[in-house]
Amino acid sequence: ALTCDDGPNGRHTIAILDVLRERGIRAVFAVVGEQIRRPGGPQILQRIVRDGHLLCAHGMTFDDMGDWSPDAVRADIDEFLATLRYGLGGLDAPLYYFRAPNGNWGRTAHIAVEYGMQPLGVVNTIGDWRDQDPDLLATRLRQAMKPGQVVLAHDGGGDRSGTAAAFATVLDERIAE
Repeated sequence: ALTCDDGPNGRHTIAILDVLRERGIRAVFAVVGEQIRRPGGPQILQRIVRDGHLLCAHGMTFDDMGDWSPDAVRADIDEFLATLRYGLGGLDAPLYYFRAPNGNWGRTAHIAVEYGMQPLGVVNTIGDWRDQDPDLLATRLRQAMKPGQVVLAHDGGGDRSGTAAAFATVLDERIAE
């Protein structure tokens, strides 16, 4: 399952959405509340849903929630849910998953389940937070894609132009196979 993390983020999320749409591929988008609130965030979130992708809560911020109290985690999820409803602008979209920021779960997994979300753990990543060389990221994406497992790339949190290019290259190869 292809998962995009840390968006929505303007042109980078749009570039990835374009790549996925052109190939008829659906993904999971782990969205951050503060990113939804940025200019253009609601429109991109709505496109994610209209294009048939699944949503995953990734918290209000990029802050590590691993040592947060249960009340603080619940408050963050409540604020995220309100922000998500605002961003969707009336669109109906189920929220299937929760991904802990930085992968540090602490109490978040149990609380996410209370809210009806499945914790989404990720071990197969392409390291696109370190660099954006498209060829290197394509190699990493080929290595990370394993049948029946989740692979994580980023559409937010910085320059992700190489990620979109790597998606196009590797997805075209997989489709041709």
